[in-house]
Amino acid sequence: MIDKKFVRETKSEFDEKVLVIRRISKKTPGGNYITFSALVAIGDHKNRVGLGLARSLEVPSAIAKAISKAKKSIITLPITGTTIPQSVRVKYKAATILLKPAPRGAGLKVGSVVRSILNLAGVDNASAKIIRSRNKINNAYATILALKSLRQIKK
Repeated sequence: MIDKKFVRETKSEFDEKVLVIRRISKKTPGGNYITFSALVAIGDHKNRVGLGLARSLEVPSAIAKAISKAKKSIITLPITGTTIPQSVRVKYKAATILLKPAPRGAGLKVGSVVRSILNLAGVDNASAKIIRSRNKINNAYATILALKSLRQIKK
């Protein structure tokens, strides 16, 4: 019989979403060296979100490392109602992201990893456009940079 006071539950306050898993192969004199990288977003559906990127020899350990990095990089958003407070355009490396607030009931008119990040952050209504980049990692970091640049509107 297991004593309940020694059982530890790993219940987290954040939801996790794996955005990208990449297989990286490096040629060495002894053969191929294969690693995996994982990009993970975490959020509490209220107004906090984080992003982590990590590499490891196996996929589960890469995801675990990315989750721990994401927990260290959590940001808090100034959400007004169910949308973002103002429009913002941010450039990160080759990616440009344009985020706009949307009226109630419009939903998330966003594509790719931006939708997942905004959903985890608790933004229900927003419109966005990804310009010039198809790289999901750069798009995710550009989205986080855009969300960091948001400011609360004073009434």
